[in-house]
Amino acid sequence: MVRFGIVGFGLHAAKRLMPGFAKATNCRVTAISRRDPERARESARKFGIEHAFTSTAELCASPDVDAVFIATPDALHLADVLEAVCHGKPVLVEKPMAMNADEARQMVQAARDANVLLGVAHVMRFEESVRWFHERIASGAIGKPVLARAAFVAPLITSARTWINDPTLATGGPLADVGVHCLDTLCYVLGDEIQTVMAQAQYDSKWVLEASGTALFHFASGTLATISVSARAPYQTLLEVIGEDGILSAVNVLNVEHPVTLEFRRGFDLIETREVFNERAYTLQVEAFASAVEERRPFDIPGEEGVQNQLILDAIFRSVKSGKAESV
Repeated sequence: MVRFGIVGFGLHAAKRLMPGFAKATNCRVTAISRRDPERARESARKFGIEHAFTSTAELCASPDVDAVFIATPDALHLADVLEAVCHGKPVLVEKPMAMNADEARQMVQAARDANVLLGVAHVMRFEESVRWFHERIASGAIGKPVLARAAFVAPLITSARTWINDPTLATGGPLADVGVHCLDTLCYVLGDEIQTVMAQAQYDSKWVLEASGTALFHFASGTLATISVSARAPYQTLLEVIGEDGILSAVNVLNVEHPVTLEFRRGFDLIETREVFNERAYTLQVEAFASAVEERRPFDIPGEEGVQNQLILDAIFRSVKSGKAESV
């Protein structure tokens, strides 16, 4: 049984991580940290967690913590990961991994030097809906992918995570916060790497960071793909991959609360339809990391892949500023 400590026990930890841990068979949460000591104690009491700390260092030093889950704002990830690595604790860090690729590289190098397991929490890869896309494409069901698109919109302006509009704490607006889900999912299901990016963003008076954005990717195989994101719309996600022999598509594909209808078409013919549920995604994620810790093997999404996603995000934001295509 791997005992986790969660650093940055806020809304995400309470709403998503704890329900996931509650159903896990090989791991549990034994410690949390929050800056406010009373809130830390209150959260620990609510979820029946043994230890409540006010700093990452205290949590990582606890002998009752085997692995660390970093769920703090983006700008704190580097220091928190380095602290966990310094204590020799395997660490799973939330997405986006860092503020930029340089910070992500520092994390990977530190973990490598200390021989400590480092993973990135791209939870969408553990969704049944995403796995279906990955398996169908890998099997050649739709032939060579030629076009793809992913979209993720949500009313982030009303989110309790107010720090996501603070450029000193957040990697970016929706392009980073939910856009990283889109680009990681595209790379995963296509089994391909993005080479160049052309992006645009839209700003309004309500936020400092971008309110909406879109990006065009050119993959190594020649596939063209787009992502569209916004913090100004009701929640909805979309994934579609068009191949030479068929099309895979699903609305609200990236969600853990509602059923997803998956469709495989050839022209006007519906070849396959399936309804799946992604409610176990967070459980599968922590179980997979715990198994990697116990078996002393790499995690499914290592830090190196987090670096690659940061390189893509960096290219997106360079393109927004330059108005030109940027290499990853």
